[in-house]
Amino acid sequence: MAAIAMKSRIYLDHAATTPVCGAARAAMLAALDLVGNPASVHGGGRAANAIVEKARDAIAAWAEVSPECIIFTSGGTEALALALHGSGAERVIAGATEHSAVLAARDDIVTIAVDGNGIADRAALAAGLAPGPALVAIQHANNETGVVQPIAEIAAQVAAAGGQLLVDAVQSAGKLPLPAADFVAISAHKLGGPPGVGALIVRDPATLQAVQRGGGQERGLRGGTPNLPGIAGFAAAVAAGPHDWGAIAVLRDRLEARLQGEWPGVVVHGGRSPRLPHISSLGLPGVAAGTQVMTLDLAGFMVSAGAACSSGKVHESHVLRAMALGAAAGEAIRVSLGPATTAAEIDAFADAWLAMAARLTPRVAA
Repeated sequence: MAAIAMKSRIYLDHAATTPVCGAARAAMLAALDLVGNPASVHGGGRAANAIVEKARDAIAAWAEVSPECIIFTSGGTEALALALHGSGAERVIAGATEHSAVLAARDDIVTIAVDGNGIADRAALAAGLAPGPALVAIQHANNETGVVQPIAEIAAQVAAAGGQLLVDAVQSAGKLPLPAADFVAISAHKLGGPPGVGALIVRDPATLQAVQRGGGQERGLRGGTPNLPGIAGFAAAVAAGPHDWGAIAVLRDRLEARLQGEWPGVVVHGGRSPRLPHISSLGLPGVAAGTQVMTLDLAGFMVSAGAACSSGKVHESHVLRAMALGAAAGEAIRVSLGPATTAAEIDAFADAWLAMAARLTPRVAA
């Protein structure tokens, strides 16, 4: 019965994780059938190593970098940590709306303000760089609002100050071209690949030192037996793209236009800035985000309140708080679409959201 019930549910939380695509699943199963450690010199080991290196080549070609620039990790969080701790930077500057994988990675991070749309304050960045070179961590696009940062301009500013740039491209990879930066973090499970595998793209591997030491894997930069099935699935997912994100943006805009037309009180956070095509941060004034998520879940729709990386807890969004949105930081949900999302699903969600708004905030409806 549970399996039947799940089929009727509509998944609109693709920014948290995406379904594993068929190509990735097939590649993982094939890798699981192979017995051999990639570090072993016998036939099985060489075959396993060939899968890892073929995947590295494929992901490097997709990222338009040399294969030696790809360091496989357990995901985006580890990729970011490797750069934050392995770059040798004595000072780290980060935007106030960065993912907790950055903000909680070091105790000495200096945060810079953002404007009301979540765009990093360039004057504050200049002030942060004034004392001397630093590693600057800036998301390509925010995981809660989808707002895209002017990375090319930020990169030029950081380079002019002699600093290094770390870009969290976990949410944007596969939807926008990867930016040019000293370090770029990506994760497979946002791309139709499996969870538990990602990569740090390093412009110059000589600028990076190992954080996790062990058996010398990943050219000594990340010890530990490689996740062979995960790496195979990662490469297959990358090869399966790209998707028609323009069509997804049309659906996102359709949803927002309907809600704004029928419920003027709805707030689209970051809606005035360039955004990723699949994310919409919707605020319902006066109604806690957790209440909205649970109400919509009971109606058959899976969405989230901000980032889905806090062990199932719903907290006030630090992203919206940094955008100086006050109480709205605790009243927003994130709706995120995927390549298979349909217009019928979006219309059904809009119906459910409007019904929820009318029930929980009847005075607004009046």
